[in-house]
Amino acid sequence: MNGFGGFLLRRTIGALATLLAISVIVYVVFYVTPGNVAQITCGPRCSPEQVHQVAQQLHLDDPLYVRYWHFLEGLVVGQDYSTGTSVEHCSAPCLGLSYQTDQQVLSIILTRLPVSLSLVLGAMVLWLLLGVGTGVLSVWRRGRLTERVLTGLTLAGWATPVFVIGLVLMIVVCGELQLLPFPQYVKFTDDPEQWAWNLLLPWFSLALIESASFARMTRASMLETLAEDHIRTFRAYGVGERSIVGRHALRGALAPVIALNANNFGSAVGGAVLTETLFGLPGLGQELVHAVSVVDLPVVVGMVLVVGFFVVLANAVADVLYAVADRRVVLT
Repeated sequence: MNGFGGFLLRRTIGALATLLAISVIVYVVFYVTPGNVAQITCGPRCSPEQVHQVAQQLHLDDPLYVRYWHFLEGLVVGQDYSTGTSVEHCSAPCLGLSYQTDQQVLSIILTRLPVSLSLVLGAMVLWLLLGVGTGVLSVWRRGRLTERVLTGLTLAGWATPVFVIGLVLMIVVCGELQLLPFPQYVKFTDDPEQWAWNLLLPWFSLALIESASFARMTRASMLETLAEDHIRTFRAYGVGERSIVGRHALRGALAPVIALNANNFGSAVGGAVLTETLFGLPGLGQELVHAVSVVDLPVVVGMVLVVGFFVVLANAVADVLYAVADRRVVLT
């Protein structure tokens, strides 16, 4: 198979292979560790009977490859869990049961996932607009005061922690000016307008941090493109500087921006812990911190797998967008 279809097939196979590798690494890191794995998984307050039940569920008496096969089987076709008095079926993709709440890990994640996606998607739109726009403007006004000011602001945004920006925004916007209410998550299906208003500050807090890296990446890529021979040819033919910067140089900066956005989006889905904690958003980041604090290992493993899935998915989409922007990628 040649052309774009073959490219998609290769990228799909690569993404599936990466997900399989992530599952192996996660299983080895969390379940093939020195010490009593069943005791660690169940928690310090578990009785010997509960620890024995956990050891049976994890198939700790079986060889390592058999144990991993059961783990993978749960992800693909589901698994049955004994609760002591009954058997509960966990449908695929089964990420296990929480030993703190006896809930299926997938249901816990799906409850928190809309909050994290609401935060990250809105912030992504802002960090792309602010970051790419700042990078383009600094290149267009290069050598002038505007470029130096924008470069200084970019470095300041890069160095400032997200909780500092969030606190300042809440004090000024919500406290002093009273332009917005203090953020409180509202479901999109309940009230779309309040959903957006209550997420404005978290969006800007996360976007201002991330946009700094996009501004630097855009500026560096565009300056590199402007130094190429074909740009000098355009100038020799009398093409205006605005057209050169806005069309040709910006097109050369698309590839690294797409790649950076994929990495940032995937990691931010479960990694925006400080933003979620600061604004009280019940997302994946907060749940991950709670699961680590109470040693709820199945929830931690499930969260890591879900975040890994989003990272792989975002990079796969970025590869497709990159191929659409530059058809030469299809031939590589």
